[in-house]
Amino acid sequence: MAIEVPKACITGDGNGTIGTWTTASLPQARILNPNATFTRPEVNGGALTQVSRLGNPLVNELVIGLKDKDTFSAAKPADDAQFATYVTHPSLPELLNILFKDAVNSTLGANLATLAPTHFPRTDLVTAFLTGFPGVNQLKTVTPSEMLRLNTAIPAKPVAQQSSFGVAGDDLAGFPNGRRPGDDVVDIALRVVMGRLCYPIPVNGTDTDLGLCQPEDANVGNVPFTDGAPVNATMMDDSFPYLAPPLSGSGTDTVSE
Repeated sequence: MAIEVPKACITGDGNGTIGTWTTASLPQARILNPNATFTRPEVNGGALTQVSRLGNPLVNELVIGLKDKDTFSAAKPADDAQFATYVTHPSLPELLNILFKDAVNSTLGANLATLAPTHFPRTDLVTAFLTGFPGVNQLKTVTPSEMLRLNTAIPAKPVAQQSSFGVAGDDLAGFPNGRRPGDDVVDIALRVVMGRLCYPIPVNGTDTDLGLCQPEDANVGNVPFTDGAPVNATMMDDSFPYLAPPLSGSGTDTVSE
């Protein structure tokens, strides 16, 4: 589902930055039909109950721990303080270290003791995913919460000028300032988790130290980690809703992420 609305309809009295997320809900009760048919195997009823939410990509899958996944799926962003430890002390970097340290050392010709960033709490991740960056995509009232943030005052960029790596690619109009169809959000998130923000990033062409952590805190923070599935704006349509129709017989799960 895609909607297009004027900015003035959604910015309210804040600073022009909005926070967005989506939810899915199901009826509370399900009763199996004792005379089941193909079209009616069950009967559903009761109040609609939130069972899923999406903001930034892969949060429930790779950030939230097993014991809290259902709780996170049913929660609202305003209540996300209960999940903060998963961001300040993430497990994903250490899992990547366990799985890929030897391969990365071999590829780089290095002897790194660890791939995982070593600074705790991970204030860089809190800023990137829970509070937003001051002057870029931080709301007027800051409540640490997991949602996509968009500064509507930052002009959109034409396709030819967009960087697939968003803010980290010297493009303030891209992820995590909103999320465009051509933003390679998996690669961006992977690099940020591994410490990219501990190194200067280009802002309007000038390398800028964000002051969130230091290069020595992230041995491979400047390594271009990738999932091997490149995405860029030229792969998208040039008019709303921008996403091309799915190919027959192919899945569309990556779109929802």
